[in-house]
This record gives sequence, C-alpha cells and structure tokens, in this order.
Amino acid sequence: MDEKEQIRRDLLEQLDNRGMNQRFYTSLVDDYISLWETKEMLFKDIKERGVMTEWNNGGGQTGVKKNDCVPEVNRISASMLKILSELGLRGSSIKEVEPDAEM
Repeated sequence: MDEKEQIRRDLLEQLDNRGMNQRFYTSLVDDYISLWETKEMLFKDIKERGVMTEWNNGGGQTGVKKNDCVPEVNRISASMLKILSELGLRGSSIKEVEPDAEM
C-alpha cells in the first residue's frame, strides 16, 4: 500500500472510531488527500529546482527569483491542518507501546 492510501485509511479509521462515517466527513478526508498530493508535488519541485529559480523573459533578460512553490507549501499545509482540526483528527494513528516492567 502506498503512503497516500495509508494516510487515507488511517484518517478514515479515526473517523469510523468516532462514528463520523457520513459522506460529508469522508469527503473532507478526500480533500485532505488531494491537498497532500499537491504538497508532495510542490516539495518535489522545490527539491529539483531549489528555493530560488532562474527566469528568462525571452528578451535577453534573466535573473533569479524565489520559487513560487515555497509559499504555496505553507498555504497547503495550513489548509491540511485546518481540515484535521475541524474533524478532530491527527495526522496518523500512533499507538504508544508500554515499556516492559522487567527491564
């Protein structure tokens, strides 16, 4: 199972455990996953081109500017966190393991 599907399943499981399995809620999870996919593409672009990118207007002028993906990552991440907050969910289900008493 790929990472995207695991995240989706984790979130849907959390909703189900809370009795929130109506279509409205699952649709918000789908929105979250769409934003996650966009965030991953933005990170890929930043990794490939860097935080600064070269530009060329075709008229002989060139320069360097900020990669427009950087502020977009911040906006997307904020939207993702808002969805999780509205649903009362966490990004992933982390189960604490009790330490062994015999250590």
